[in-house]
Amino acid sequence: MLARHYSIGLQVRQAMETEIKALGDNQTWILTELPEGKVPIGCKWVYKIKYKTDGTIERYKACLVAKGFTQQEGLDYHETFAPVAKLVTLRCLLAVAANQNWSLHQLDVQNAFLHGDLHEEVYMKIPLGFSRHGENRVCKLQKSLYGLKQVSRNWFAKLSSALLEVGFLSSPVDPSLFTRINGAIKMFVLVYVDDIIVTGNDVAAISSLKSFLHSRFHMKDLDILRDSGYMGCKPCAFPTDQNIKLDTSSGELLSDPSLYRRLVGRLLYLTITRPYITYAVNLLSQFMHEPRQPHLDVAIQVLRYLKSTPGHGLLLPASGTLQLTAYCDSDWASCPITRRSTTGYCVFLGGSLISWRTKKQHVVSRSSTEAEYRAMASVTCELTWLRSLLRVLGISHPQPSLLFCDNQAALHIAANPVFHERTKHIEIDCHLVREKLQEGLLSTGFLQLQQFPATATVSETEDSGADF
Repeated sequence: MLARHYSIGLQVRQAMETEIKALGDNQTWILTELPEGKVPIGCKWVYKIKYKTDGTIERYKACLVAKGFTQQEGLDYHETFAPVAKLVTLRCLLAVAANQNWSLHQLDVQNAFLHGDLHEEVYMKIPLGFSRHGENRVCKLQKSLYGLKQVSRNWFAKLSSALLEVGFLSSPVDPSLFTRINGAIKMFVLVYVDDIIVTGNDVAAISSLKSFLHSRFHMKDLDILRDSGYMGCKPCAFPTDQNIKLDTSSGELLSDPSLYRRLVGRLLYLTITRPYITYAVNLLSQFMHEPRQPHLDVAIQVLRYLKSTPGHGLLLPASGTLQLTAYCDSDWASCPITRRSTTGYCVFLGGSLISWRTKKQHVVSRSSTEAEYRAMASVTCELTWLRSLLRVLGISHPQPSLLFCDNQAALHIAANPVFHERTKHIEIDCHLVREKLQEGLLSTGFLQLQQFPATATVSETEDSGADF
């Protein structure tokens, strides 16, 4: 037993030395005397075991992390914000690439945050286990280190400057999307922290870009899609009961609320590719502060539903027109606590579902018509932004975007400048729908509940809400 512990300790020590050597090769810091008036931040080791596919240990890994929570704003850091790609941008880019038959490449930057350059004076204590007896020097950081508050901002600035150097432009629609259009050659780079997606219509240009990035950063190619499933629970046909009503007082409080919060957090991440659980997860996320047993029961039912649909996901067809089509709805006064309505919408680009949302409205609606009209305003904002994104991707969309709703009164309010008792209290921003209709950027249609969206068509009229 002692020999085994000694062997493990030796491997951990080797992992720490490997990390220190990598940081030294990267010129992350220099050893210097601590200037008067400066206070060094601490650091700690984080250990992780890498396993092989058969469950055996592959290697021990050690990562040095700075104690960034001790940093002081204005002294050793200033700005910390770094843009992250919108998931809708990602799905839209994938849908366009599939439709245009572009090649897709996903790159992962190894130790991405260590590439960023520091512009502030940051001093750190020498890592535990590597300081000499009586050592008074400290580490003056020259490059970013995991744990620093500004680390993600510095990495994005480093990558952005490299892309701008080779002719890319940051998109005003989404700063994480970089474009380079030179005649008939189109190339796009989407950055999500340390993951990079590259696509375009010229294979040689993409290969040249990958070589350039490999020369600047340590990267590796990855697969785009990964399957995941949920095992160990009984399958269920529906994520939630249709008329479920949850409140803050029914049922016993959970003895360990962290279990519920971790589960809902994972479900929130899963909605990126599973739109059909969005409403259920939106409902569950409203009780994170004080979860009770009924809330956990509903969360477990969502897991059971996922067990019955392990292979379901998004389909991105390689054919069809790139027409923006949206469907919106609302659940009037559905919240038993606040009596606010819930907005729900989904947006298709051709046959690809690229955007969806479920969110409680910020005010109480006096009628179902008002709730539906607010839902139309929300999806109109999304359609306006998506049209701008398509222009950046070089996709022409001269025809109006289609918006379907199942409330005739809301469609008439959008199409006609009528102000009366039912509409005079609605905020001005909701009438964005009417403005886009008048500009010809939007066309509305009535969709009955029993109709399937794929078979719906729209017929327009000049003075009303475009019924069909």
